Amino acid sequence: MKKITVSELKKRKGEDRLQIIDVRSAGEFEAGHIPGAINMPLEQLSQRLPDMNQDTAVLVCHSGMRACMAHDNLAGKLDDMTVLEGGTAAWQAAGEPVVQTHGSSWSLERQVRLIAGLLALTGSALALLVNPMWAFLSLFIGAGLTFAGATNICGMALMLKFMPWNKAKDCGIPAPEAAK
Repeated sequence: MKKITVSELKKRKGEDRLQIIDVRSAGEFEAGHIPGAINMPLEQLSQRLPDMNQDTAVLVCHSGMRACMAHDNLAGKLDDMTVLEGGTAAWQAAGEPVVQTHGSSWSLERQVRLIAGLLALTGSALALLVNPMWAFLSLFIGAGLTFAGATNICGMALMLKFMPWNKAKDCGIPAPEAAK
């Protein structure tokens, strides 16, 4: 498996035949990605082969682990693939810019994990300390997470995407005047 460093990628970034493929989820991609990267979540790679540049692809994720998995999944399907060492975390640590397409720097998935964990912890603590009926809060959260895992539909994420911190940032370009 070929790997590329942040400094090597920065030098090669302007090449026409180079395609940076970010294999993270859409929410993670929106929270911050390398400029010019395209989003192809890991679970969609086999269906998205026609979207890939058949010349040179650099696979990227947060730390490099999912990019390595993507490399293994695409072995024999793409000729020239490399993995960015350290992923977008290394890119940002090197002081390189990222593009954020919503207000929060936390992906929706991370927000869901935090809130679900806090609710389950709160429900458990209240069930032990106040009233056993609070255990239903943890049960409800567990059922929601199970449903989300089985169907890929997460009610909490659907609600969180409408929160003000998850709204798209205004790029400062004035809207065109309405036709009179």
